[in-house]
Amino acid sequence: MRILILFLMWVPCLCLSQMKTGSFSELETIQNKKPVIIHVYTDWCGICKIEKHAIEKDKELIKMINGNFYVIQFEAEKTKNTIHFQGKDFHYLANGNSGIHELALTLSQHKNQPVYPLWIFLDKDQQLLYYHEGIFKPEKMKQKLLEISASNQ
Repeated sequence: MRILILFLMWVPCLCLSQMKTGSFSELETIQNKKPVIIHVYTDWCGICKIEKHAIEKDKELIKMINGNFYVIQFEAEKTKNTIHFQGKDFHYLANGNSGIHELALTLSQHKNQPVYPLWIFLDKDQQLLYYHEGIFKPEKMKQKLLEISASNQ
């Protein structure tokens, strides 16, 4: 019975693909420049979890992302370290037992309360190409990534 339960827990993992991710500090030092995807999310965001699962199920999308983009997964409310990005330092802004990272507020068009999930697409020189708030369905994301890839060649 134990083996059956373990097997049933393990099987869904076979269907999911893994997105390669990096950090803001690595972004400054990488030699092979690629367009950048910054995914801003929170652990409590239900839509973020649904979106993550849908993206991980799409092997074609994950292959496209891993081969052509540098990805940063940024948890807006739990990342507490100082982040150096585009020549500036950004800090965690504590508010009692919680808080938010200053960079999440800076990246968001809604400066007081960002909308999650948030997707920021930058070109090789870290200039804004596309901004997307809310759920990003895999088919729409693939279409946008193809457009970005075509314009960055």
